[in-house]
Amino acid sequence: MSLTVLGCRAGMPSYGVASSGYLVTTGGTRLLLDCGPGVAAALSGVMQPGGLGGVVISHLHIDHCYDLLPLGRRILSDQLTDPFATHDADDLRPAVPLYVPKGGLDLLLGLAALFPLSTAPILDRVFELALDIREYRPGEEFEIGDCHVTMHGLRHTLPNCGARVQGPAATLAYTGDTGVTDALHTLADGADLLLAEATLDHTDGSRHGHLSAADAARAARQAKAAQLMLTHLPGGDSARNEARKAEAESYFDGPIHVAVPGLVHHLA
Repeated sequence: MSLTVLGCRAGMPSYGVASSGYLVTTGGTRLLLDCGPGVAAALSGVMQPGGLGGVVISHLHIDHCYDLLPLGRRILSDQLTDPFATHDADDLRPAVPLYVPKGGLDLLLGLAALFPLSTAPILDRVFELALDIREYRPGEEFEIGDCHVTMHGLRHTLPNCGARVQGPAATLAYTGDTGVTDALHTLADGADLLLAEATLDHTDGSRHGHLSAADAARAARQAKAAQLMLTHLPGGDSARNEARKAEAESYFDGPIHVAVPGLVHHLA
């Protein structure tokens, strides 16, 4: 299993860095975790998006899901010789499964309706023909290729689920956005890598539903995760992010990494 960082910026893209998006690759599938602004372009630089085995969205804040529309249109366009011609939808490849929190279907259909393409109406059917929306609730489990995915309800200002991805050779735990909660320990229990947001400079009681680097490191230690990667970082100050890593090292003895665009990390 490997993890490719497509975007890791907290909130909106900045300094040329996309918002949240992570590609998990195993021997049997490729899985996209979150799809914030800039992620569709970054993904197209490393693979054909139509080759994804599935997409999992942690929560419905804009910096984690906004690029689903351009991603879907890219997937659909790649199958069409001429998007302006008349097409039989039965000739298209099966849609890529897209797992979103409850309520995601209506939100995404509304997003697509805001940007109609009257000259190529088939591209308005993104969330039918390119991405197959499947709403989940906390605690649900599903298979994507050779990966078993479990969604763990965490603590954020909107409903957010961390994703535990168990592949044939390794396990990745991804927080999405969350404040401090005991549920992090279940999410990351014995994981080969905890990919954890570290938005805050200092712990603030989680009133924003985010972690500091120290919070993430304590969660990794308590869960006995093998490694920790800090992500969802603000700004473009590398020294500030290295300070986050140094803070985390005070609480976690395992290897600690800082997410940067293009980083490919091999878990096994």
